[in-house]
Amino acid sequence: MARPLLDVTEVLIDPMFQDTEILYTRVTETVDNNGLAQHTSTTTQFAGVVVQNGGDQLKRLEDGSRHTDSIDIYTLTNLISGEQGWTADIVTWQGRQYTVMKVLDWSTYGTGFRHAICDLRPLTPA
Repeated sequence: MARPLLDVTEVLIDPMFQDTEILYTRVTETVDNNGLAQHTSTTTQFAGVVVQNGGDQLKRLEDGSRHTDSIDIYTLTNLISGEQGWTADIVTWQGRQYTVMKVLDWSTYGTGFRHAICDLRPLTPA
């Protein structure tokens, strides 16, 4: 495959575009001797360029209404959408939590970069 002529690394690491106060929470899942799952979470700060897709939208459904939103994150951080022993990462950006749904290798546009597609987590009642 031919390498693209456009390398966007300088844009993706530019402080004018990059948000350095994004958090992700990774939950490790282990199973104890009784077959019960044990979860351990770790929260880490990382940097990336966040692009909001369409903004916050109200979806009216037969069983009620809910807000939907999604963001794309371009980062050097290795986010995951779930693997053996780990659940999908939870990204916190601007006070809202998103689930990492898919991670794409974006190295053809900037060495080491990943493109994470994240959906707003459903709101839960207090």
